[in-house]
Amino acid sequence: MNVLIQPPVSRFSVSSCRRPFRPSLRQCAISVRSSFSLPFPEQKARYYEHLKAAVDVVERACHLCVDVQKSLLSSDEKITKKIDKTPVTVADFGVQALVSLELCKQFPSIPLVAEEDSAFVRENNLVDAVVEVVTDRLATTDKELNDEDVLKAIDRGGKDAYEFGPEPATYWILDPIDGTRGFVRGKEALYVVGLALVVEGEIVLGVMGCPNWLYDTEIQGDENSTSSSGMIMISHIGCGTWQTRLWKQGIGDAKKVDNWTKCLVDRFNQINEARFCIQDSQKWESLPLSSQFTAVTQTNCVGEKQIRLLPTCCGSLCKYLMVASGRASVYILLAKTKRTIKVWDHASGVICIHEAGGKVTDWSGSPLDFAVDEGERRVLFPFGGVLATNDSIHEQVLDIMSSAG
Repeated sequence: MNVLIQPPVSRFSVSSCRRPFRPSLRQCAISVRSSFSLPFPEQKARYYEHLKAAVDVVERACHLCVDVQKSLLSSDEKITKKIDKTPVTVADFGVQALVSLELCKQFPSIPLVAEEDSAFVRENNLVDAVVEVVTDRLATTDKELNDEDVLKAIDRGGKDAYEFGPEPATYWILDPIDGTRGFVRGKEALYVVGLALVVEGEIVLGVMGCPNWLYDTEIQGDENSTSSSGMIMISHIGCGTWQTRLWKQGIGDAKKVDNWTKCLVDRFNQINEARFCIQDSQKWESLPLSSQFTAVTQTNCVGEKQIRLLPTCCGSLCKYLMVASGRASVYILLAKTKRTIKVWDHASGVICIHEAGGKVTDWSGSPLDFAVDEGERRVLFPFGGVLATNDSIHEQVLDIMSSAG
């Protein structure tokens, strides 16, 4: 069952990725050596090999992040800020290079849309550090990587790499670290490596790795928990959403388990029973629901005109994890006029919630349009913002927001 790729016009190429013909998705694949088995048979999943590759590289990217984080706080040279004042680290660039190199090797005709580019690495003297962390986590190497190999791999996902055009396209979407603010705080905060595949305009699979996920606690953010075994969540169109531990005993333990659990959203059908999470940079009072409901953070005694607001965690993908795993009922994001909404902050989370039985739309109830940015496929323009829910209360929330607006 082959799907032909319509390759975009390339403004950047890696010589090892060039092919003179248009291979199908199946024809692109070479051997994949994921350390995880998948929870469903290959016959049920059209993009099985792509998902195996994505799981493998996200797992290794999480290891890379943990390795960097261990030494991060002792070296200010590895933490700096981009033009928009958001933090960025060696791990951000290392993950992007790692994922780019491995996916290019296995699926050379599928382009990559990702957050970073190499200019920042060059300007801030991070080249040697990035090359080192990438080399440590590559599955195999045909030759020793040099600086330019790694820098070109980063730029393969940059905004100047491809010109897509208006037609439906096939491409990977990567957020190397969603929640870098949490990453630099240390092991108690959440961050996510997110990877999704879009085929002819439709998100067909998503993988999210969260090394600091507290797997055994009821609500994320319990400071007394010591069972931080990490989590990897996967989703494939028509096959559901699943999660398992990244490590059996905890971060750094090489013994992994493949005990996949199917993810289902919660079934709260009343707004005052639901559990909400919002962007850590936003206040409840800025959202339309605040006209009818006040927010409380305690775990008991939620009144009729109150909602339960869960502790914030950095990054959008963490909130998608919360809703898809049933730990939260609703995630609301307000679109700010001075801040663009990027596809990598949402793509892998959207399919995970959909396949877990939830729903993601903008504030008008329309699906998120990942092709609205025709040339680069990097920006979303959701009306009002983004609403991700368990589906049971989606229309109720939309109605309140509409009446308040």
